[in-house]
Amino acid sequence: MTTESNEKHNAQQTSPEDIIAEAEQQVEEQHQHEHEFMSEEQEKINELELALAAAQATVADQKDAVIRAKAEVDNIRRRSAQDVEKARKFALEKFSAELLPVVDNLERAIECICKDDENQRALAEGVELTLQSMRSVLEKYGIKEVESHGKPFNPELHQAMSMHESDEVEPNTVTAVMQKGYELNGRLIRPAMVMVSKAPTVDTEA
Repeated sequence: MTTESNEKHNAQQTSPEDIIAEAEQQVEEQHQHEHEFMSEEQEKINELELALAAAQATVADQKDAVIRAKAEVDNIRRRSAQDVEKARKFALEKFSAELLPVVDNLERAIECICKDDENQRALAEGVELTLQSMRSVLEKYGIKEVESHGKPFNPELHQAMSMHESDEVEPNTVTAVMQKGYELNGRLIRPAMVMVSKAPTVDTEA
């Protein structure tokens, strides 16, 4: 039997249903192959998206860490600058406190000198010049006298040594200063020792 005869014989044996079934099978295999290909592509896309999300999260965390570190460095610098400024302002605190009794003694000396006495007038002028020079030095370095006389009593600035009745001023008013108070750049280094007024006692028996 010839080849042409075989082909005709085979064509006669293959029915239309077989041809349709074979075509459907080929289409299904092609769709399955395409589905598998698309699944692999989608899987790669998902992996890349996860990797991208992880990278973005890492970058965000690192950015936050950098911001926090910068803020901490700025805080350290600010605190250091404040500490240096405080040290500069108050380095003389102890030394200033030691000088204040000298100022007190000069003021007492001036009060004790009789300026009407011709022999003591030159001495008084010399002491006054010394006191004035001392006050200038103190003021130059931020040491100032606390204003007390006639002011309301302030426990943060004043130390009450005694109280007395008075109807001339409001109660709790500083009427006398036994020892002056001083501040160094706004910080109290010695409170003023003062006398404070109080309201007169009302006589209820009259």
